[in-house]
Amino acid sequence: MKKSILNTKVSVKLRKSEYADEWYLYLEAYPVFKQGSSKVIREREYLNRIITTPIWDKTRTARTTETKKTYKPKRDANGIIQCRSTADQEVCIYADNVRKLRQREFDNQALFTDRENELAEQQEKSNCNFIEYFEQLIQKRQKKSSRSVTINWTRVCKLFKAFAKSDTFAFSQINMKLIEDFKNFLLEAPRDGNKKGDITQNTASNYFSTFKTVLKQAFVDGYLTIDLSAKTKRIRKLDTRRETLTLEEINLLVNTECDKPIIKQGALFSLLTGLRHCDVKKLRWGELQKIGDKYRLNFTQQKTKGVEYMPISEQAYKLCGEPKQPEQLVFADLPDITKISPSLKKWIKSAGINRNITFHCLRHSKHCFSLKTSRLQNLNFRLLTIWKQAKFPNLSYSALLKRTLFLYAKVGIIF
Repeated sequence: MKKSILNTKVSVKLRKSEYADEWYLYLEAYPVFKQGSSKVIREREYLNRIITTPIWDKTRTARTTETKKTYKPKRDANGIIQCRSTADQEVCIYADNVRKLRQREFDNQALFTDRENELAEQQEKSNCNFIEYFEQLIQKRQKKSSRSVTINWTRVCKLFKAFAKSDTFAFSQINMKLIEDFKNFLLEAPRDGNKKGDITQNTASNYFSTFKTVLKQAFVDGYLTIDLSAKTKRIRKLDTRRETLTLEEINLLVNTECDKPIIKQGALFSLLTGLRHCDVKKLRWGELQKIGDKYRLNFTQQKTKGVEYMPISEQAYKLCGEPKQPEQLVFADLPDITKISPSLKKWIKSAGINRNITFHCLRHSKHCFSLKTSRLQNLNFRLLTIWKQAKFPNLSYSALLKRTLFLYAKVGIIF
């Protein structure tokens, strides 16, 4: 749809003085629309200039009464009022130059109003508080994120406040140098709570990835004019030791009592199915199916949002207990990931396992065990099975093959 142009015209006019034989010069613009109003007005601007010798155009009547007839001033080819006096002529040339300026302003306003509004809006957004935006983004995402993710985002926001030494920080202050400075700050940031020392490089990498996500969203929302997140390199992660359980250790856990039975049930279920803690915790009875003598899960992964149809063993199904209503949680009393650690460690230590085994290690043990014991000698098929369950959505298959061989070679798997 074409944009309507106002076509405002600016002219130099004369007004006769009531007290002397002289004329005031002024500019008249018409039609003019004021913002917020649909009424057409005629706008006048007096130039504080007077002439006394205008030449009248006898062929163009201005106003006629019973006693008097007046004429319009004579103009040259450029529309400049003509005068007998050189001084008056210079005043009229000055008036026409001002008219040109005003005409250009109206023309630009008609042509570039939308762009100016965009620039004004962008300027207003650039002055907004980045930290406040960060906090609002956390609140907005909290409904769809796990508690641990929300805690991490809140921690990054807190660290940025410490870096900025303020609760207010304008978007206009964010540039590549500041981002690099914050990256270096994270690499030396202290650990949270009463823990001593600095955070690890891998934790700093995760925090910085969160910060880049916020910058990306700010660009999408129009607070940043440049996608700074795309220009920023991530913090490289260091290789870490991956702890997994052997079959003997798994049997030790099965035969060891836990002070909180629900933790043992959930942990062994994760070990047998490869589900993350968040997926175990939100699993409902309606997502468990028994078809003949077979069992399977129909669920959506919380992290990847991928829909899964996963066969599970009868042993895993029995860990769920007595079936309940479809909408009820299977492991309703399973503690949050941030609170499960003390009881989990105590149980693992009671089983005689003196290594740092976390809940997440259990699902990796499942994939390692699947690779070790699979009767299918076709590595491609085994990898595709693991890929489907572990869900590496950002990896191509060739990258998955390389990554799997590299990672699982570390824990002693021989294909």
